[in-house]
Amino acid sequence: MIFLSAGHSTVDSGALATVKDVNGDVVVRKEADIAEELRNLVSFYLTRSGVAHRADGVGDQNLPLADTVKLIGTSRPAVEFHCNAGPPAATGVETLSAPKDMELGRKLCAAIAGVLKITNRGAKPEDSGQHHRLAFVRAGGIIVELFFITSTKDLAAYDAKKWLLAKAIAQVLIDAK
Repeated sequence: MIFLSAGHSTVDSGALATVKDVNGDVVVRKEADIAEELRNLVSFYLTRSGVAHRADGVGDQNLPLADTVKLIGTSRPAVEFHCNAGPPAATGVETLSAPKDMELGRKLCAAIAGVLKITNRGAKPEDSGQHHRLAFVRAGGIIVELFFITSTKDLAAYDAKKWLLAKAIAQVLIDAK
């Protein structure tokens, strides 16, 4: 059974980006909101395909990490969606995982980079990010850093293609079962 998780939670918004919306109004975009939205979209495509899966919430529910890792159990593949943050020029997708999940990480990166037309930063070991031990990876999952929330190009690509992105991710996960 596939497991989907939205990174961060209702008490930890993750990275933030201040951007202008289509009306020119300044808005703050939260990593947790994007992760929830994409988790729900991927869940939609899995349900539509008749694929059994579980998630760490429904709608705007987003459980804290301590609760989420308990839900993974034997579900495989298990993915948690996040956004990277960095300087405005930073772009791309990457995954963080244990060695056994590197191939699936590569496939997810290729699918995401292909849909969003952003840099494929590749599948990386869990200790290549700012943290050296990641609870979600230790519980058997893959962390997917979808794009840089601080990149107006990456964020615009996500907003324009989120349904196509969710469909592509769902297919990679279905193929990995």
